[in-house]
Amino acid sequence: MADPEKIVYLFGAGATHAELDNLDRRQVEKGRGLLIRDVSRRVIGKARLDRRFLKDIEMVSAPKGSPNIELLISMIESSKIDDWEFKTRQLKTLVRQDIERILTERRIDRFYLHKALFQLHGMSAVKRKERLVGLISLNYDDVLDRAYQRVLKKVPNYCFSLEEGEQSAKNLPLLKLHGSFNWSAEKIRGRRRTIEIIPFGSNKNYFHSPYAFIWSRALELLIQCDKLRVIGCSLSQNDAHLIDLLFKAHLEKGKAFEMEIIDRQSAGEQIRQNYGFFPNIKALTEIEGHLLPDPDPDNAFKEWLKYKTIKVLARRANPTSYLKAVTA
Repeated sequence: MADPEKIVYLFGAGATHAELDNLDRRQVEKGRGLLIRDVSRRVIGKARLDRRFLKDIEMVSAPKGSPNIELLISMIESSKIDDWEFKTRQLKTLVRQDIERILTERRIDRFYLHKALFQLHGMSAVKRKERLVGLISLNYDDVLDRAYQRVLKKVPNYCFSLEEGEQSAKNLPLLKLHGSFNWSAEKIRGRRRTIEIIPFGSNKNYFHSPYAFIWSRALELLIQCDKLRVIGCSLSQNDAHLIDLLFKAHLEKGKAFEMEIIDRQSAGEQIRQNYGFFPNIKALTEIEGHLLPDPDPDNAFKEWLKYKTIKVLARRANPTSYLKAVTA
């Protein structure tokens, strides 16, 4: 019998957005979602109410079309226009407030897609074929963290240091490459400290503690994996460090691992167009022999979970489980 495939997941903002969409489609349709364009419109619109922010950039800060808040922050930073530090700090603060305002305790408690994913990998039928070896996230929220704790009944292994990575080796690595809003009073090498996030914008530095170790551990996971499942992440060219990480992992592994893009077919095809030097990118309808019948589902994360569960468990999901809600 063949060894189980080693699986790593990469989560972007679209994964959390999928939870919100699954919970309340009407809110998402009203522009209250968590995709970058939704957050950008709201944040830029609010920032423009501040005269100090608007001064000198009114003509280049309209919240129209599909704005990208990270790109706007980067351009203001690089322009070094008068008062640029205040303007970018204001935008970064508003981004955090906007996300936290939407992700209330009550809402997060009702989310179940991430929880269903953990349950799926806990099933013996899945374990025979796949082994989950790690989770990588670009998100600042703690939706994934809470699902980890709820289902696995363990504290997430954030791999803040080599020492702590070894101590918690039995716990599944959860690597948050940009940090987390909930990293306050974290214990590292016996000391409590608050870990600053790596904020939106061009001035990103991943080479200080604990990020140097987190990124190194992510490289190790990617080298180890047979398959990377990308959920709700467009692999934006704004995040060149992430693309570089994937590139280096291919080189160090010595062969290409498969990259399943769990998003609409068009999104997967666009990623393949942008990064054709990665040879094993699979768009939605190419995953596991056409697993999903619809190339354009409203909620790709949920639909993938549904058909993956049906295929592996043949509808034998525990009636009390989160998987039951996914397949209903």
